[in-house]
Amino acid sequence: MKQNSVTRRLSAQLREKLGYILLFEIADPRLDLVTLTGVEVTQDRSFARIFVSCEGDRYEEVLEALNSAKGRIRSLLARALDWRVTPELEFRIDRSTDEAERIARALENVPETLSVAKDDEGYPLVDDETANADDLSADADEALADEAYAADDEEGARA
Repeated sequence: MKQNSVTRRLSAQLREKLGYILLFEIADPRLDLVTLTGVEVTQDRSFARIFVSCEGDRYEEVLEALNSAKGRIRSLLARALDWRVTPELEFRIDRSTDEAERIARALENVPETLSVAKDDEGYPLVDDETANADDLSADADEALADEAYAADDEEGARA
C-alpha cells in the first residue's frame, strides 16, 4: 500500500490500539509472545494490513488464532477508534526477523581469510618473519630454476 504522512499517522494510531487490545482484551494463549511489527492502513481507512512476528514454528497457529479473533478485535477497535469506518483486518506474518537471524548466524561463521589484516587496497599485510621466510623460499626456487636452465643448456650443447 502506498503510504504518506496521513496513512502513517493512522497506522501508528491503529497499531497502538491493536497492541492494547491484543495485550489486555484477547485472552487466547496462542497469542502469547506475538509482536506487532507493522500496520498499513488505506487512505479511506477501510482496510488494514497487520504484520506480526513470532517463533518460526508457531506461524500457522498464530495466524489461525488471529483470524478466529478477527471479529472480536474489529468490534473492540470500533469502540477504541474515533473513525467513521472500522477497517477490514488482514493479518500477515512478518518474516524479516527470520531473515535477520539467518544473516546474524552467517556472520558468526566468518572465514579465517576475512579476519586477516589488510592494507588500503585489500591485500593481506605481511609481517617481517613471514616476509623473510617467503624471500628465502623465493631465492631457493630461483636457484633451482637456474640449475634446471643450466642443465637444459648443457644437453642442448651435447646434441
